[in-house]
Amino acid sequence: MNTGKTLFAQVMEFIPWTSFSRIVDRYGGDSRVRSLPCTEQFRAMAFAQLTYRESLRDIETCLLSNHGKLYGMGFRQPVRRSTLADANEGRDWHIWADLAALLIRKARKLYSQDDFAVDLENTVYALDATTIDLCLSLFPWASFRTTKSAVKMHTLLDLRGNIPAFIHVTNGSIHDVNVMDMIPFESGAFYVMDRGYLDFERLYALHQRGAYFVTRAKSNTRSRRICSQPVDRTTGIICDQRISLTVKKSAMDYPDQLRRVRFKDPVSGKSLVFLTNNTLLSPLAIAQLYKSRWQVELFFKWIKQHLRIKRFIGNSENAVKTQIWCAVATYVLIAIIKKELQIDASLYTLLQILSVSVFEKTHILRAFQPDPNSDNSSENSNQLKLFDF
Repeated sequence: MNTGKTLFAQVMEFIPWTSFSRIVDRYGGDSRVRSLPCTEQFRAMAFAQLTYRESLRDIETCLLSNHGKLYGMGFRQPVRRSTLADANEGRDWHIWADLAALLIRKARKLYSQDDFAVDLENTVYALDATTIDLCLSLFPWASFRTTKSAVKMHTLLDLRGNIPAFIHVTNGSIHDVNVMDMIPFESGAFYVMDRGYLDFERLYALHQRGAYFVTRAKSNTRSRRICSQPVDRTTGIICDQRISLTVKKSAMDYPDQLRRVRFKDPVSGKSLVFLTNNTLLSPLAIAQLYKSRWQVELFFKWIKQHLRIKRFIGNSENAVKTQIWCAVATYVLIAIIKKELQIDASLYTLLQILSVSVFEKTHILRAFQPDPNSDNSSENSNQLKLFDF
């Protein structure tokens, strides 16, 4: 007797399928397809992410073990590993990138009013990249070093809600700073980045677009102090200065003045030098903005721990990018569900519940409702708390 939809089917209802169909038509994803259309391919890949499946055989076996529930989950036919492998190899990965972008736009609207560590109305982004190591013999296209392959996941993270606003996947040999040429910088937004992105020509292009940056100076950055502002050293701020670059090439690349803030961490005693083009925020706020950059590091650790992007079920560039983008889309989808249903639980908790309950015919709110008799004090204290809000 049918007692309702499976939890997996309820999760998939949050996908804007009409918009997704337009994306599929744009790339001809279902052209001459007799089995496993793009809708079912995404369901299979999302199922793999939610239940921690790590191989094609793993996905096939787990789905076939619940054959009677597949139709209600959106699968017209059983998913065969060879068919899924061919789909991942042959269908343009841009389909899944565009789907993820569609979900990201929706998620950012939902999280746009969330609190932020700094009292600031501007949008704040953290820019960084993470490297995913690969086997050289299996992934020769992903050049990195002479003995190994890798891909880089360049990410621009919206720090309100920790939603990736921009992601670009490249070979491991591509330098991080090159991705700045591809980012559509927003006027009035703050971009926080580490020293790997200290390229004065690109930073000046960002400055000319009306955006703000906060980064760290390198030890060999040469400059001349123009003036200093009074500071309260009890807050850890050592100096707040206006400077101009003195090296000829750097001065040509960035002809305007910069602001230099030196901060001494009261805990570690380490002295940090920040560079920014913003002259209105307090120097302590500049230091706090850079500290918030750590959220993107936690984001990378979190997705590597809880999503399937360290082991791949295909070896081609298209298959790898398909898996990464499907993982991103699944992550953002769960973040949307959490916000729209106002679920008071972390994304980690939601993923753990889904991993063992996708075949259950339980209402989604009841499945995610915590047991009032459970003892939360036993939760692993080592789990990342990035999304507990």
